[in-house]
Parts: sequence; C-alpha cells; structure tokens
Amino acid sequence: MNIHEYQAQELLNRFEVPTPRGKAASTADEAEAAARWLGVNTMVVKAQIHAGGRGKGTFKSGLKGGVQLCKTTAQVREIAGQMLGQVLVTKQTGAEGRLVRKVMVAEAKEIERELYVAILLDRARGCPMLLASIHGGMDIEAVAEEHPDSIVRESIHPALGLQPYQTRKIARRLGFPASQTRAACSLLHSLYQAFIKLDCNLVEINPLVVTKGGEVLALDAKFGFDDNALFRHPEVVELRDVNEEDPREVEASKIGLNYIGLDGDIGCMVNGAGLAMSTMDIIKFYGGNPANFLDVGGGADEEQVTGAFKILLADKRTKAVLVNIFGGIMKCDVIAQGIINAAKAVGMKVPLVVRLEGTNVEEGRRMLKESGLALQAATDLADAARRAVEAAKGA
Repeated sequence: MNIHEYQAQELLNRFEVPTPRGKAASTADEAEAAARWLGVNTMVVKAQIHAGGRGKGTFKSGLKGGVQLCKTTAQVREIAGQMLGQVLVTKQTGAEGRLVRKVMVAEAKEIERELYVAILLDRARGCPMLLASIHGGMDIEAVAEEHPDSIVRESIHPALGLQPYQTRKIARRLGFPASQTRAACSLLHSLYQAFIKLDCNLVEINPLVVTKGGEVLALDAKFGFDDNALFRHPEVVELRDVNEEDPREVEASKIGLNYIGLDGDIGCMVNGAGLAMSTMDIIKFYGGNPANFLDVGGGADEEQVTGAFKILLADKRTKAVLVNIFGGIMKCDVIAQGIINAAKAVGMKVPLVVRLEGTNVEEGRRMLKESGLALQAATDLADAARRAVEAAKGA
C-alpha cells in the first residue's frame, strides 16, 4: 500500500520527524486558504499522485512540472487550479499519466544541501538496515550506479534497535558539523521509531535537506508497509487512496487475492506465487505476454475463484486465459467449479486453456469436460503455454 506525500508528512510529524509545514487541498479555494495559513513569502505547490518524478513531469493540459514555486496566495490559487483535475505524466506513470485530485501547499525552504536516508528490511541479514548518501534528490539506483562509494550501510540489531553511536556515525559520514549533529541524530532515531511502530518495510527520505538556516528537515518521504501487519494499523489503512490503484488490483484485494496487472493479453490464474512466476516465464518463452500476475493461493474457495475469473475476463485486453493449478491444499474440483460458474456468469468470449494436476484432478477434469464450455485441456505446463499463446495470436 502506498500513501501520498502529505499523508507521509503527517505520519512523520506524529513521530516528531521535522518537516516543512504544509497542508493538502482538493480545490483552488482550499489551496489559497492553506497559503494564507502558512503566512510565508515563498510557497511550493506539489501535485499529489502515487508516482515519482513529479517536478519534471508534464500535464496533458500543457503545464510544465508538478512542483511549482509561488510568491503570493493568488499565485498558489492559480497554480492549484491548473493542476487539480488535470492528468500529470511523469517517468513513472507511463504515457497515460495520473489524474491529480489533491495538491499540497507547503512552505518553501532555502536548501543548502540535499541528502538521502532510508530504512528498509535487509532480507539477507534478517534485520533492518539504514541507508544514507550525500547524494540526495536522486533515485537510489542512480546513486548506486554513479556514486557507489557514497552509500553508507548500517545494519540495525532487531532486538537492540538503532543505537546512538550508529546515528552519530551516519551523521559524521553525511558531513554534518557539530552544530547540526544532534538534530540529525534525533531525526534518524525518530525515523527508526516510525519504521518499527508502523510495521514498515521501507521509510525513505529523499531528499533530507539542510537549509541555509541550519535546519535538518525531511522534505519528501515514501512509506512502504507490510500488508500482513495492516490489521494492527487501521489508521494507516484509512490513508489508502484506491483512485491511485489499478481497479483490477482493488477488486482482487477485496476478495483476498494477490493480483498485479501487467500489459499483456494472456490472463493467468495460478495457485502459488512460484508457479505463477513460472507460468508467466513460460508464456514469454513461447512468444506471448501475460496480462497479470494472479495467485489465488492455496486455500481459495469457490467464491474467490469465481471472483478471480471475473477480474481476468473484465480486462478488455485479454485475448486468452490460461488456468494453471496444482491441487495440493486447493482441490482441482473446486477450481473446476469456479471456472464453470465464472464462465457462465460473464460469458466466455475468449479462448480458455486449463491445466490441472493434483488432488481430485480426475473429478475436476470430468466436471470441465461435461460443463459444455469451449476450452482446451493441456497435458503439461509447456503444452498449456503453447496453446494459450497460439490462441491469443489467433483471437
């Protein structure tokens, strides 16, 4: 689950991580009121979408940049009016862009230095890790490629937490003078508290800035949450903006399915993440393109299978559907019944290829054979992939 910049700022403030003052606005009137509340001479208006590269983005209306400096409240109102309700295209949105429904109006700061700080899970070591670099304002991937020696890595003991000597070490490596070290260490400690107490898998500050007045501030933040721990954080769940998500993924999440939309034309329904990845790989191997990653899991019931099938068929780009099920915990006859119900409910208009193996496989195959559905039964995964690719190309 992703959240907007203004929401990230609210979470940071909750843990006493210093940030520039700001407010979100849904209308030009609200943006002007936020500017008056700030009471400063220079403000910044930021389009709020779930994508990076906003500053260099372009609105389809012609406005250049999703981050604009303003000197007056009237200018804030004008710029907000030009952003709200318009589509912003950045390097991360694709050509279709994202509709801007909110902007953030914040006080602008005179920046002396831009740094990078993040806390994430180091799965190799099994503990949190603090990453930092003197090169802020850049993607960490670009920093790793262009300035690999600038990245500081500090493993954090999961039981002891981030220690004072570690924050001092990071502050020193980032070049903080003695007059700013305490503020920098306090910010890093607060950032770690947010990471742990909100069950995050990532908290990224990019950039972490030092102003000409000597302030150390988190200018922009990105949060990544452990979805399996969200039940402990209803206040975080409330921050979810489904308008920023793929509608197919939203529908899948409602019935407890793991779904990621792709840009291919072969719909995939598989049980098990590893098998799903293998299925997509073999589709590519035979010259096709998967339309999605869909793992119905090992314990899906008939209702979930039916819902999954409806999501696949609702994608207008889908030219064929490949069902690849290994019945271990999930029984093949349950999958078969779900396929039958879904096909009859939505009307099967694209070729369907089914490969079933495992528990109750003979019963499942019998049910499909007697269902009257126009489908192709595959003998193995390679056969299934070939059939699906041929069917999609001939659709």
